[in-house]
Amino acid sequence: MADVVLFHHLLGLTDGVRAFAEQLRADGHRVHTPDLFDGERPATLEEGFALTERLGAAVLDDRADRALADLPRSLVYGGFSYGAGTAQRLAQTRPDARGALLYEACLPITGEWAVGPWPDGVPVQIHGMDKDPFFALEGDLDAARQLVEIAGSDLAELFVYPGDQHLFTDSALPSYDASAAALVVQRSRAFLDRVG
Repeated sequence: MADVVLFHHLLGLTDGVRAFAEQLRADGHRVHTPDLFDGERPATLEEGFALTERLGAAVLDDRADRALADLPRSLVYGGFSYGAGTAQRLAQTRPDARGALLYEACLPITGEWAVGPWPDGVPVQIHGMDKDPFFALEGDLDAARQLVEIAGSDLAELFVYPGDQHLFTDSALPSYDASAAALVVQRSRAFLDRVG
């Protein structure tokens, strides 16, 4: 069994994020879903982005770090969109990372905006849609391909689904794609079974 921390997207800790976490728990994994927005639920991505700007990166990073304080050191870090950035930062910078599940976002691991190199021996799985205006068209898909190339296919997997929806894994949103999300859950559970 794996211990997983799963960070929400810009719309906050929605019922859909909770439902996704519950599906990962079905195999006995312990999945923690911290609320970095402290109960706030932005109605749009723009409002969510404005909230992150108002709170500031230092406050949000501190909230993420505090959420980990009572958890085991050996964690799988996961997140959706904005939350995937948090998960990736932690997987790349905290010792004893067990793995990373990045949904609908991936940060560069080289270049000016890179958090740093991908850590040796840490597996990662990345999921996104091929025409998602954020994931596919703003550089995340390219970053994901580069991560797979650098980390190697034995450690890194990229799954691209047909469609143009962002946050397609959140069952509480109109963007939800049930068939694609079911594949994401199936592949994520297989990943957790391997690293757990």
